Order: sequence, then C-alpha cells, then structure tokens
Amino acid sequence: MKQVYKKFFIVIFTVLLCSACGGEVLPKPKAMLRLSYPKPEYKEVSIPCSYTFEKNEFAELQKARRNRKCWYNLEYKRLKATLYISYFEINNNLDSLLRDAQNLTQEHVIKADGILQEPYVDAEKKVYGMFYEVTGDAASQSQFYVTDSLNHFILGSIYFKVKPNYDSILPAANYLRNDMKHLIETLNWKD
Repeated sequence: MKQVYKKFFIVIFTVLLCSACGGEVLPKPKAMLRLSYPKPEYKEVSIPCSYTFEKNEFAELQKARRNRKCWYNLEYKRLKATLYISYFEINNNLDSLLRDAQNLTQEHVIKADGILQEPYVDAEKKVYGMFYEVTGDAASQSQFYVTDSLNHFILGSIYFKVKPNYDSILPAANYLRNDMKHLIETLNWKD
C-alpha cells in the first residue's frame, strides 16, 4: 500500500512541477487611462450682450442662475465641468475688478503646486487680460480676465464637479484650457 501512495505522490509532484514551468513571468506594465474628447468645433455665440465669442459645440451655453446681466456658463456635462463667465461694466472701478480677479486666482495657492500667468494683448480688438493656469489639486485649473480698459471686464473660471485630483482631471483640464484660450482669442466687443 505504501508503494501505491509513493507512486501517487510522485505522479502528483511531477504534474505540479511541470505545470509550474510555464513561460517567463513578467510584471504587468502600468496602464494609463486613455481619455479622448471630440475634436473641438467652434461657433460664435449669439447673446444680447456687449461682447461675443466662439464656443466649442461640445459645451452647452446657459444663462447663469444668478440674476446678473450677461453672466453665462458653458456646461461640459461629459467632463463634469463648468466654465463660468462673469461680465462687469467698468464704472471707475477697474482697479478693484483687477484686484478681485487676481485675488480669486490667489485663493488657490493653498492647494496649488504652481500658478502660471500668461498675459494676453490684442490691441487691434482692444482685448487685454491675463490667463492663469493652476497646477495641483486646486478647485479651478484655469482662470482668466479680459477687458477693454474702458467699459468692459470679463472674468472666467473653470470648475469641476468632482473632488480635485490633478492627475485624474489633467486630460480634461487641458482640453478645457484650450477652449478657454480660444474663447479669449475670439472675444470681440460689440460697441
């Protein structure tokens, strides 16, 4: 009987040994989430305000919920993000509007790894401003303000409807950053 157990043990051991000798075991490479968004197609918006711009067809233009004249939101539902556009008439208050816009960006310093500033000047169209790109786990990754220095001031900010995690939202933040820059570049004053 011992001989039968011995032969059985040898057969099982041989089968296990042979099955363990497969191909070379390699660790799996780190995977990157592939996020793709539609190629932007821009169209000029028709709004009853003293400014106009082009928006991505992917975004839905909505009047802001606040009862403010010429405040709009561009909703990016698939990205769970909103670009808030706030309009102010200048009435000897350009300094305070500029200070408020800069302070809004500086509020993100606590969570931001860095804030890049990019001045924007289009003297022909009288559009002057600043574009801010915020890196890190801040609530807003891109902000801007533009003005004609005499009558009009526009402030824009992108916010995601998720907890900020810079690595996760970076592809969407880059896509929206490009849309925001296009908005600035196509902005025109009507009067």
